Amino acid sequence: MGKGKLAKFAEMKEMNNVFEYPFSIVDNVPFTMKGHWREEYFHNDNPIVLELGCGKGEYTVGLAKLFPDMNFIGVDIKGARMWTGAKLAEEQQLANVAFLRTSIEIIDRFFSEDEVQEIWLTFSDPQMKNPRKRLTSTFFMERYRRFLTDGGLIHLKTDSNFLFTYTRFMVEKNALPTDICTDDLYHQTPANLLGSPILSIQTYYESMWIERGLNIRYMRFHLPRTGTLVEPDVEIPLDEYRSYHRTKRSSLETSK
Repeated sequence: MGKGKLAKFAEMKEMNNVFEYPFSIVDNVPFTMKGHWREEYFHNDNPIVLELGCGKGEYTVGLAKLFPDMNFIGVDIKGARMWTGAKLAEEQQLANVAFLRTSIEIIDRFFSEDEVQEIWLTFSDPQMKNPRKRLTSTFFMERYRRFLTDGGLIHLKTDSNFLFTYTRFMVEKNALPTDICTDDLYHQTPANLLGSPILSIQTYYESMWIERGLNIRYMRFHLPRTGTLVEPDVEIPLDEYRSYHRTKRSSLETSK
């Protein structure tokens, strides 16, 4: 590990807005704030919004600045990236921001029933080979149900046609109520998003993807707590690339 990363990890241990619970310690160190984020950290009764896979935390911080009457928690396992958002939130004295460094597979260990009102999934890895690893899979939806309010909101923002299409089929298969679904957020903006402040937030890589002419796709749907969730059984064309400046690895043309 480089000296820069070591310095960031060391600094994060001293930050009051960062909580670190990687796999290596989560079984041995109980997370006592589960169910008590509002009274013990935020000190208010405002709604809690998670950004899962927050990277550098650009969205977490951006949303917190736009919506001061809501609480935002960025979640990611990569601490060196998270440091950027945590440092910015600290410098700007954003009391409605926190960061949780852990694996999203165990996210339900950190929040109690009805503790979270919304989830943002911003430019998640599409995981084209493994449906169970997709953050919009029914595998993860069942985990979200354990702490998301009944009918709570899930936002998906992605450049991946594969992930967007898979999620759309998953939502349709399970008849999940959908507010917005667009495959070109900035050029075909839905009427109920016109003038919305969330259009003003763009990550570094999102700006690059837009410059390359890639469409940004967006969905907003509700997740009811009841009902059996079923995976869609549909072949979906794979993306031609994995992420910025990285080529497609698989020789396959479609996947479920």
